[in-house]
Order: sequence, then C-alpha cells, then structure tokens
Amino acid sequence: MSNNGRGATAAGEISSSVSEDRRPSRPKSAGFWIGAWLPVLIGIGVIVVESTAAFGSDRTSAPLRKLFEAIFGPVSDARWDSIHHLIRKCGHLIGYGTIGLAWLRAWWMTLPRSRYFQDAVLAVACTGLLATWDEWHQSFLPNRTSSPWDVLIDCTGAVTFCLATFFVVQLFRPERLARR
Repeated sequence: MSNNGRGATAAGEISSSVSEDRRPSRPKSAGFWIGAWLPVLIGIGVIVVESTAAFGSDRTSAPLRKLFEAIFGPVSDARWDSIHHLIRKCGHLIGYGTIGLAWLRAWWMTLPRSRYFQDAVLAVACTGLLATWDEWHQSFLPNRTSSPWDVLIDCTGAVTFCLATFFVVQLFRPERLARR
C-alpha cells in the first residue's frame, strides 16, 4: 500500500522523516540572500576601511586620547600608550567577534540542515581568513604593523561571541537549536 504523505505506511507504522528531509527546498528569493549575507558584506567593508593607513595607531591615538581623558581625566604618556594598545586590541576582539556573528547568522540561514557548531566552525574559519588577509594587507602599509597575535585575538573574538550566542540561545530558546 502507499504512503499517505505524512510518514505513515500501510502497516500503520511511522516511517522516518528521511524522505521528507530529502525533498528539494524551494529556491530562496534575492531578498533572502541579501538579508542573509549583507551583514557579512558590511562587516567586511568595515574591516577593509579600518585596514587602511588612516586607522593606524599613529592616527587613532590623539582622538581616542582626547575622548578617554574627557571621560576619565588626564593620563601620562607612558600610561596612555598602554591604554591605547589595550583599546586597539579590544577593538580587534569585539570587531571580529561581531563579524564572526554575522558569518554565523549567514551560514545558519543558508545551510538549514546543518547543526549550530558546524555553522560556528564555518564562521570562525571565515573570520580567521578575513583576519589573516587583514594582517597581510597591513604588512604593506608603512604606519601599520602585522601580527599573527592579532589574528589569534580576532579568532578568539569570533569563538567567544559564537559560544556566548550558543549559551544564550540554549538558555532562552533551545528549540532554535533543534534542526529537523
């Protein structure tokens, strides 16, 4: 006898949903693809702009110091050098953590049958490639430095943000992690 279309067989047993999972999905609209990947493209654009000579530490120190001192008061030059370095490294961690989330969201939307950690691995790998390109590009600029430590900080940001997202979703919306 034939299948009734809902997984029940002639003997009244429930068949696995493998046949349902293999159905081709409808093609996604252009709006879907733009919505999924535009945040990634914007993030890449921000990284490209920030990777220029205009954002070297020699150019960001004075405006950041003025803002810092307006909030926290004056600091010595030696202390400012340490603070400025820390601000820039936190910028790496937060900026690349955010781009890691954009990659995660795009992969999560694009690959509907994948698991969260598969998408997270893709997100971190793409973030690592972007960070590597960024450091390679900076090695050609006279006022920028290139460091594998920055790539490590960038990837740490992506891993941290992806893990934090997993735990928040697991806590508040665990059904979102269950893929059929």
